Amino acid sequence: MEDQIREIALRFFNPGNIESIKLFGRRVIITLQNAAEDSARTEALKQAVAALEGVDKVAVVYTAVKKVEKLAPKTDKYEVCGVKKIIGVASGKGGVGKSTTAVNLALALANLGLKTAIFDADIYGPSIPTMLGYEGVPPVSFDGKIFEAFDYRNVKSMSIGTLLDKSQPLIWRGAKACGAIEQLLTETNWGEVDVMVIDMPPGTGDIQITLSQKLDLDGVVIVSTPQDIALIDAVKGVNMFKRVDVPILGIVENMSYYICEKCGHRADIFGHEGAKKTAEEIGVDFLGEIPLHYAIRENADNGTPIVFAEPESPHTKAYEDIAAKVKDKLGL
Repeated sequence: MEDQIREIALRFFNPGNIESIKLFGRRVIITLQNAAEDSARTEALKQAVAALEGVDKVAVVYTAVKKVEKLAPKTDKYEVCGVKKIIGVASGKGGVGKSTTAVNLALALANLGLKTAIFDADIYGPSIPTMLGYEGVPPVSFDGKIFEAFDYRNVKSMSIGTLLDKSQPLIWRGAKACGAIEQLLTETNWGEVDVMVIDMPPGTGDIQITLSQKLDLDGVVIVSTPQDIALIDAVKGVNMFKRVDVPILGIVENMSYYICEKCGHRADIFGHEGAKKTAEEIGVDFLGEIPLHYAIRENADNGTPIVFAEPESPHTKAYEDIAAKVKDKLGL
């Protein structure tokens, strides 16, 4: 019915004039935009549509062209001195291994010869100090104004987790959390850094939006597991970053599969190639698979990430393959 009405309307008005056609039972409302009111044409249109079977009443409404108000250019960008490229590591939901991926990706980028840093923006669940082995160690400031970044295996880092007791929850609204992130990020001495990895909180909330708007992010890596429930949220994350004009570097499938050490059998516990297929469907690159293995978890908990602890392992090779793709995409 709507197609029929549109064809009739096009006899009297240009395609750009037809804003919408709504059907409410046997009643039709046609909304026109940027069209001079013409009683003769309006009446002819109404009679033509009313002649259709199933239509009792026709109304034609004129509206002005909707003007899209452009946002003023951002002038209050965060200034992160000495850092050439900044990328985010994000996930649509928690529990998919985003922080573990971020830490090992940063170390793998350093192994490729890049001066690397990692910033912990997961303010409600900071885990970088634990994974890099300086949990409970407060940051140093020589002048009382600027923090000195922690240095772990040539990777510089900073996290609000160093300023809090590990059992202390942050009960902050978005504005305060974003303010704390800005302070830590811009008031840390990073030195000269080729690429900074930002471990973002899960989801698509205030912190992700603020960082996307106030930092010139060079791209974001989305982490997901193969299971459908995680992939649904991963797609939401991809779409959010696209809407704020942040390039998507690709998707990483974490906990991709498990290899039994006794028999060598591969088990796709959370599904098979879910992230790869999703990446193809939504038109983004698939960066690689990270297996589910106790050594990755154990080393992260012990403050010795797998890329450092087992440099010759296939797990480290998987992270380094992903890091090489990211490096190429950034032109480094």
